[in-house]
Amino acid sequence: MDLNFNKNEDHNKLLLSELKKRLAKVKLGGGENRIEKHHAKGKMTARERIDYLLDSKKASVEIGAFAGEDMYAEHGGCPSGGVVVKIGYVKGKQCIVVANDATVKAGAWFPITGKKNLRAQEIAIENRLPIIYLVDSAGVYLPMQDEIFPDKEHFGRIFRNNAVMSSMGITQIAAVMGSCVAGGAYLPIMSDEALIVDKTGSIFLAGSYLVKAAIGETIDNETLGGATTHCEISGVTDYKAKDDKDALETIQRLIDKIGDYDKAGFNRTIAKKPNENPDDIFGILPKSRAEQYDMKEIIKRLVDNSEFDEYKQGYGKTIITAYARIDGWAVGIIANQRKLVKNKKGEMQFGGVIYNDSADKATRFIANCNQKKIPLVFLQDVTGFMVGSKSEHGGIIKDGAKMVNAVSNSVVPKFTIVIGNSYGAGNYAMCGKAYDPRLIVAWPSAELAVMSGNSAAKVLLQIEKASLLKKGEKITEEKEKELFDKIKNRYDNQVSPYYAAARIWTDAVINPLDTRTWISMGIEAANHAPIEKPFNMGVLQV
Repeated sequence: MDLNFNKNEDHNKLLLSELKKRLAKVKLGGGENRIEKHHAKGKMTARERIDYLLDSKKASVEIGAFAGEDMYAEHGGCPSGGVVVKIGYVKGKQCIVVANDATVKAGAWFPITGKKNLRAQEIAIENRLPIIYLVDSAGVYLPMQDEIFPDKEHFGRIFRNNAVMSSMGITQIAAVMGSCVAGGAYLPIMSDEALIVDKTGSIFLAGSYLVKAAIGETIDNETLGGATTHCEISGVTDYKAKDDKDALETIQRLIDKIGDYDKAGFNRTIAKKPNENPDDIFGILPKSRAEQYDMKEIIKRLVDNSEFDEYKQGYGKTIITAYARIDGWAVGIIANQRKLVKNKKGEMQFGGVIYNDSADKATRFIANCNQKKIPLVFLQDVTGFMVGSKSEHGGIIKDGAKMVNAVSNSVVPKFTIVIGNSYGAGNYAMCGKAYDPRLIVAWPSAELAVMSGNSAAKVLLQIEKASLLKKGEKITEEKEKELFDKIKNRYDNQVSPYYAAARIWTDAVINPLDTRTWISMGIEAANHAPIEKPFNMGVLQV
């Protein structure tokens, strides 16, 4: 291996180490003291509940682990958005599990909590996946109620989705394992079946203090809405569990009896590992986001047998389009080539830039994959579309629009991996979050923004300088450098993959070596949902 490879490897493994440290911190939820208090009540934590419920020998992936990171500092923070979401297997059946983390503000709902819950339900709806709710929440976080309560994508949308999923025949099972208060009480009861844990679970529209204040009635919470009340008097819940483990084992038995599902019919054969060593990814991927590299070498370390059949290999070379298999599943790969290439006229083209011919090729390939019912995998390392008179005269806007149209109207499932740059309209064309990928994840090396930190800082610096000069301030070289560094540091924080993950612009920041698992489990989930409409790109300027 050459020296550059070793430098890249050291850099990327440090990024991976940082990812692992951040995940370890996130998994503590509200902290060790609150976990101890939770255990003292005879309760398992959200993560312990999910681990007990899921099949231990099968893979699982976590959605939104970094949700809320570095947000709400004035409110004490909200690790993981106060809710843990995983896709895994219960008795061999793929499910999505949503568990309130009561060690974080008693499981109260922050704005990001609502967004994360809606994302979990979106995954269940798109893929027709059974969804399991492990409820332990004090309800809406009142100091921020105006940002979580009334809008279309706020708290109430959860219950609307409960009703929609029920009409679609998507199994929903809820276990009340702690508080379940006010509007939140509707979630378990709008599920198909509801369990409640004796002595620790409770459901009511208003707790004993509010009841006393509202109507003068004196009653304790257990009598008002405990397990005995709802299993034997009101009939609100269907099963009484003696403790958390009993509730989780009951859910396992219920899931075990669900019938088979109609399949979309995506092609799968026996899975094969890549022939090339996946660990090489750390040395191939450059330390600098501006450096060139061969994306085909990354692909070889992601696909079965390191084999792929390239579509239009000699045309539109800044985008790679290829058929391959990942963990046995047939996929169509659309990837940004990151090295300098020559076009058909012998002209050099910059890696990571989408040119007219590459946009045209990608559009045709997307149409082919839709016709053949092959899921699409986007590998993003894109700086945007080519600019300048030559591209404009060649109709880059039209060619780019065709590609965006094809991505938008694709009916086969799409999966997006942000490997490096994800800038501007390139993010859109390569199936960013706005274009409905079934799952979208980022490597620790990713950057998501309108433009790179350097470019943005230069633009913003010119604006700041003009403003200061208007005020009569003198700009020395030292002052200019200070301004530039300040602007760039702020912008660099915003392009971080963790900044994106905190806001659920991506579903996760992952170890590159876990990419095959995410894609494979994603396609397996998508296979639960037969394609119901034909591919149609609508009105399009050819």
